[in-house]
This record gives sequence, C-alpha cells and structure tokens, in this order.
Amino acid sequence: MNAHSKLGQSAPAVQSAEARVAEYDWRKLSEELSGFGCAVMEKLLSPEECRAIADLYPQEEHFRSQIHMARHGFGKGEYRYFRYPLPDLLGGLRTALYPRLAEVANDWNGRMGIDQHYPQNHADFLKQCHDAGQTRPTPLLLQYVPGDFNCLHQDLYGDLAFPLQVAILLSEPGRDFTGGEFVLTEQRPRMQSRVEVVPLRQGDAVAFAVHNRPVRGSKGSYRVNLRHGVSRLRSGMRHTVGIIFHDAK
Repeated sequence: MNAHSKLGQSAPAVQSAEARVAEYDWRKLSEELSGFGCAVMEKLLSPEECRAIADLYPQEEHFRSQIHMARHGFGKGEYRYFRYPLPDLLGGLRTALYPRLAEVANDWNGRMGIDQHYPQNHADFLKQCHDAGQTRPTPLLLQYVPGDFNCLHQDLYGDLAFPLQVAILLSEPGRDFTGGEFVLTEQRPRMQSRVEVVPLRQGDAVAFAVHNRPVRGSKGSYRVNLRHGVSRLRSGMRHTVGIIFHDAK
C-alpha cells in the first residue's frame, strides 16, 4: 500500500476527522488559546498517519509549489504547498477543526473590537476567500535537515486571514531528529516580548494565533502581536504539516 492510499481517501476518513476532533476538551483548549496564544492536541494523528503524510513530500503531484526558505530570507529549509484537492485526511481535519477555532476567533474579534465575524462552516469562509481573489490552497508540508530553521513569521496571505492555525509534528523528537522546537513569541505593548516553547511528540498538534490575540488589562482588552518559528535542527530529519484555514492570492 502506498502512502497516498494510507491517508484514506474516502468519506469515512473525512467523517473520522470530525469524530477525533470532537474527543478533545475544547473548553480547556479554548482557555489555553486565550490565555497563552497556543494549545496542544496530543496524538491527533497516529504514527502510521504521520509517516504516510511525510512520505508524500517527494511526490510532486500533490503540491502546487515548493519554497526554499533561504532564497526569501525565511530561514533555512524547504516546504511545499498542497494543491486542491487536499488529501482526505488533511481536508477532513481542516474542515473539522475550523468551527471549533471559529468560536475562539469570533470571541477574540469581539474583545479586540474587530468588525469581522467568521461563518460556522469552513466552506462558507473559503467562499469569502475566493470571492476576495484568494483561491490558492495554503496547507503545507515542511521538511528540515540539520542546520535548518524557520524564522519568526506570520502566515498572512491576503487581506482575509483566519486568526488561528494548526501545525502537526509528523516526526518523533529524539528518534527522528533533535532540536527543531516550535517557538511562539508575543510582543506586548511597552513590555518585553514573551517566548513560548511548545513541546510536541509525533502526532501532536498545536493550535496557535497567527497574528494578534486579546489580552485582558486593567482598562479592558488590548492586542498583542505574535510570531512563530522553529529553532535550528541539530540532527536527523523533521517533517511538519501546517493547516492554514484561509486561502492565498
């Protein structure tokens, strides 16, 4: 069986994504997102699913483009953007995770005074993206080898951007690679920046803020600015899949 078929390109696979997402304590995850800008979903993918997705990397037919980070000053390493249609498992997770995160996003926008309400269904949000000229899929597969790193950045691909995204670690730390920690920084007004290093194991997912999140202060909520990246890989090979919910121009 090849890696593509292992992903389960069938309706049951899409339905199973919703079932596995529903198993998490979303009240706790929402509190962690609002309190720290990130939250971990342990064992979202099985080791077999992780290997199957990582094995897609050399298969060019699944991707619309490849980026070498050093050419653009993004860091060192490479990644590939998936083309439509997405593999069933990734497409199913993108659809299933969106409404859970949309509740958080709408709460954040209300607290930050942003006049933007995200629809409940991901298909409706994608239609808004496409109507705005953002039609290119953004889920991506990243590959790191020793010396590679990802500079702190924000994944904003157009005027319409969903404020949360998800990254899933496909490799096992200590076995497949060393180094390569996921890092989140938070720039607070008139204060020094805060750093969050997120420990992940193979199959774990981290949901995190793309750009801004609200923080409660003495005079109400204010915005903080976030960036994310990956520290230098010391050894081995590291694969990660990123699920971004808005499409790109």
